[in-house]
Amino acid sequence: MKREKVLIIAEAGVNHNGNFDMAVELIKKAAEAGADIVKFQTFKASNLVTKTAKKADYQIKENQLDDTQFEMLKKLEMPEHWHYDLIKVANEYNIEFLSTGFDIESIDFLESLSPSLYKIPSGELTNKFYLEHIASKDKPIIISTGMATMNEIKDALEVIENKGIQRDMITVLHCNTEYPTPMSDVNLMAMLSIQKEFNVEIGYSDHTLGIEVPIAAVALGASVIEKHFTLDKNLEGPDHKASLEPEELKAMVKAIRNIEKAISGSGIKSPSNSEIKNMEIARKSIFINRDIEAGIVLTKQDFSFLRPGNGISPMNIDKIIGMKSNLAISKNTMLTWEMIKN
Repeated sequence: MKREKVLIIAEAGVNHNGNFDMAVELIKKAAEAGADIVKFQTFKASNLVTKTAKKADYQIKENQLDDTQFEMLKKLEMPEHWHYDLIKVANEYNIEFLSTGFDIESIDFLESLSPSLYKIPSGELTNKFYLEHIASKDKPIIISTGMATMNEIKDALEVIENKGIQRDMITVLHCNTEYPTPMSDVNLMAMLSIQKEFNVEIGYSDHTLGIEVPIAAVALGASVIEKHFTLDKNLEGPDHKASLEPEELKAMVKAIRNIEKAISGSGIKSPSNSEIKNMEIARKSIFINRDIEAGIVLTKQDFSFLRPGNGISPMNIDKIIGMKSNLAISKNTMLTWEMIKN
């Protein structure tokens, strides 16, 4: 599934904090930033975690109100009826609505909404029945690989392919699930290892602070970028602190689009259309640096090399040394081939 441009997914996730109006505003901001997709998360807490499951360290730090994952996630569930209204909002703002389903029941509900693709989160990479269920929908799949080994990625791909999904329908995202991810743990070159090992389209799901790493990922060949964003990093909730605010998201999208242009082209080194006009201005020509009479044998000391570059290139100097002046030449004259002879 070769993409013509980088697919930018603005990950709203659970940053709506259970507030519908906030979810609507997230869609608007993602569209204004120029993202291709705004993505939420669809799940039933009871299908996702036990009531006693502990929170991750970053969830504890950023969400002090709930003692367990279940309590936290229950408040962040996105009701089914929201989806219909949010899709209408997304259509109005010309951005694609998508949501990651975290359980089989949610996947079946999302299928009723006719999504263009499915996104598999890192935590479900080793969930065989879940992988098979998504593959049965026969749609393109994007897989995040946080916490995964190469063997685990291999196993997941085999499960999906055994259900009939072709390799060219799969994009694998390198990812680190620590929020925020330390720069020393990004290991961005692993994205290229995934591409080489599995011959798949690659991308990057980013949880670092700032926008540098996703931009670097695009320069390395990522065809999909996923990045969390929020209306305000200071809001209460597990993901806000490691998310971009709207202006940062806009800056990331702009930078990615610029990088796309910068790495496009034939790969052949030659003067570009925009710089051809600079060749005469920036390069030099051979000039005579003293008054020369006709018939004088020219030596190295008779020449200087000055702009503009619309005369004989200094690269020809070895051919010219030892030739004779064909006529009298004044000091500071640009040399032409008609002025000299063997």
